[in-house]
Amino acid sequence: MASRKPEHLEAATAAIEAIGAPVTTVACDIRDPDAVAAAFDAATEAFGLPGVLVNNAAANFPVPAEDMSPNAWRTVVDITLNGTFLCAREFGRRHLAAGTPASIVNIAASYAWTGGPGFAHSAAAKAGVVNLTETLAVEWGPYGIQVNALVPGLFPHEDMTADITGSLDRTHDKDVCQPALRVGQRQELGWAATFLASPYARFISGHTLVVDGANWQRRTLTNPPVVTVRDQMGLGPFDPD
Repeated sequence: MASRKPEHLEAATAAIEAIGAPVTTVACDIRDPDAVAAAFDAATEAFGLPGVLVNNAAANFPVPAEDMSPNAWRTVVDITLNGTFLCAREFGRRHLAAGTPASIVNIAASYAWTGGPGFAHSAAAKAGVVNLTETLAVEWGPYGIQVNALVPGLFPHEDMTADITGSLDRTHDKDVCQPALRVGQRQELGWAATFLASPYARFISGHTLVVDGANWQRRTLTNPPVVTVRDQMGLGPFDPD
């Protein structure tokens, strides 16, 4: 279940319908458990109880921790972590009641392990998503519900946020910054998600699969000079006022 702008929903719907597959889209605030339940009701009415849930909705923007407002923190954590839990909970409860197997794929991020300077809110929330994945995998495994997570690397696309686009614009050739010497292709991420939700992965649960060409393991022999987050973002000295 994902929360996206209406125009993105329309574009996604048109693309799927173009290949002849039926699709139903429902606007949903994943921070609201009643809205989440209503979205599942609509999906079930149209197609029957969904067998796969991909928790892809998230919020994120770069900001130094000292400049982050309490509301910014709450908003990102509420969407990214709490929304993932609420969708997984609704999905899990329905399958537990029906006694049917199912698969959940949560979208995480590598800075769940490494830390994310400039993204304290999102990094903390994604760390929660990784732990939630492992916890639910154990709790729901006896009922045939597998829970895994998927971590994407750099997959350029038209919906990229301004901060990611700006980072790409400041690099002449982003490929040389990746161990694989290229960025990912969107179908490669789709293949990974399809595998995790397929019968081929039925004995895989509680796992976080990173699809980034080994980029998150990349280290240099000597560390480069430290550049503060404020300097990286072109901000002046911290002003508490």
